[in-house]
Amino acid sequence: MGGYDGDVPEPDDPRPDADLLDAVRRGEADAMDALIRRYQPRVFRFGLRMCGDRDDAGDIVQETLLALARKIGDFRGESSISTWLYAVARNACLRKRRRSKFAPAREQSLESLDAGQRDAIADPGTGPEQAAFGHEIERALAAAIGALDAGQRDVLVLRDVEGLSAGEVATVLGLNVAAVKSRLHRARLAVRTRVAPALGIPAPGPVESTCPDVVTLLSRHLEGEIGQDVCAQMEAHLVGCTSCSAACQSLRRTIALCRTTPGGEVPPEVAAAVREAFRVFAARPGA
Repeated sequence: MGGYDGDVPEPDDPRPDADLLDAVRRGEADAMDALIRRYQPRVFRFGLRMCGDRDDAGDIVQETLLALARKIGDFRGESSISTWLYAVARNACLRKRRRSKFAPAREQSLESLDAGQRDAIADPGTGPEQAAFGHEIERALAAAIGALDAGQRDVLVLRDVEGLSAGEVATVLGLNVAAVKSRLHRARLAVRTRVAPALGIPAPGPVESTCPDVVTLLSRHLEGEIGQDVCAQMEAHLVGCTSCSAACQSLRRTIALCRTTPGGEVPPEVAAAVREAFRVFAARPGA
């Protein structure tokens, strides 16, 4: 369990979630730690993106994983662990927003990360100039996500940051897949517009009246919503239209940036509290 105490991180456990859950119910400590290692960073990153505050994200990790600890004996796999955890984490974020009268401002707070928080996100192997560029992009992405309305932010974080399928996002949010994809396309376009300058991508030139909406078409293509004939027409248009080609490039790079978003360090006291709670609940009679 050295990965929680500042030692060399332990390797990922290859066992599926269902096998880990069974092992936790049998009281196997290594399975408990593997389950925490697998989901703790994801839930922390999700809380950070959704609430914009590291302390809140730590609270959400505790609340979410403690909920899993309490439900270990009853969890029967009607949904995947990941979709269940993200649903719990999202509800925890919503409760925090409602409790804080300053919630709207705090949702934007990632735009003004202090130096220490930015250093925690930077790649330690990069030089000063690369790290500074990484900080700028990270701030731009955080600000763009924070500026989305709550419904679009939920969808974009779950789909493009956390990597859930559209169907899994629909399960977490209680929506149909069509609604998820509609929100996703709008969110991607809004984030692309704000992040493009930080990526060094020039603003697209004026779009001709004959140009199709290639950015939305590209987003729909990535979600499997358009056929090969439409794809072929779009690709043919991009060959001769530099403005539309630049717009598509910026969307691709923005989505790629979302999918490589780092998680950040989970506070040690949070990790310790979660680990202890798992021990307690796993040891209960009938768990």
